[in-house]
Amino acid sequence: MKTESMSARWSHQLYNVLHYAVLTAVSIFMLIPFLWMLSTSLKEPAKVFVFPPELIPSPVRFENYLEVLRTTPFHLFYFNSFYIAVLVTVGTVLFSSLAGYSFGKIPFKGRDIVFLLLLSTMMIPNEVTAIPMFLFMRELGLINTHVPLIILPIFAAGGVFGVFVMRQFFLGVPKELEEAAMIDGCSRFRIYWNIMLPLAKPAIATLTIFTFLTSWNDFFDPLIFLSARKLMTLPLALSLFTDEAGTAWHLLMSASVMATLPLLLVFFFAQKQFIEGVSMTGLKE
Repeated sequence: MKTESMSARWSHQLYNVLHYAVLTAVSIFMLIPFLWMLSTSLKEPAKVFVFPPELIPSPVRFENYLEVLRTTPFHLFYFNSFYIAVLVTVGTVLFSSLAGYSFGKIPFKGRDIVFLLLLSTMMIPNEVTAIPMFLFMRELGLINTHVPLIILPIFAAGGVFGVFVMRQFFLGVPKELEEAAMIDGCSRFRIYWNIMLPLAKPAIATLTIFTFLTSWNDFFDPLIFLSARKLMTLPLALSLFTDEAGTAWHLLMSASVMATLPLLLVFFFAQKQFIEGVSMTGLKE
């Protein structure tokens, strides 16, 4: 009996070792592109494609970052991306939480059909609606402004995804909590604002990260709606380092590192809520 117990324990420990060894190997493999980007951002132009590749640059060239800031209004591109991503994130969280609460907790006729129709819009690719949206925004005189980049994502597929995430969370909130609040005289909006939103912090953190990441990395919509250089966002501005003469890889990688840093910080500070939110919103039926 004791021998069987020892054997089972050793088997379990061996499984854990192999399990974490595989995860570590996969993690290192996934980090290779980021490490290459970081390494290239510190290299001289002539050493970008040397063989065998140099992971540690020699010499280390921090001047690449300064050259990016000197040759382009990178601070302006940063500001454009940041304030657009913040407004899109705030708007998406607000409207998605309101709609998610309505679909999850307020019974009304045709609720499930409306929700199904709303979800079906996620199957329409962004490229299909690009031309109609461009023509519509042109008629409104909003081409070459940031308004389409702020308004459209809130009510497009990203906003619908947010509605789904928030609805899934609110379905898991006990009905008795809402009934007790109604007995105390709370209105629907007060229940949503004072009770549901504080409980939904994990789902809000998940939606915030997804929305901010999507808006920050969006290249297609700025390419369609913007032409003025001063209005460019970071993904579109990265194309400035490529011209007829080729690509300045050392500058492109330096700009990419600076563009990636905010995303890493957002996920680093909200990873606990993000993982909790994914698990909680993904299991509710």
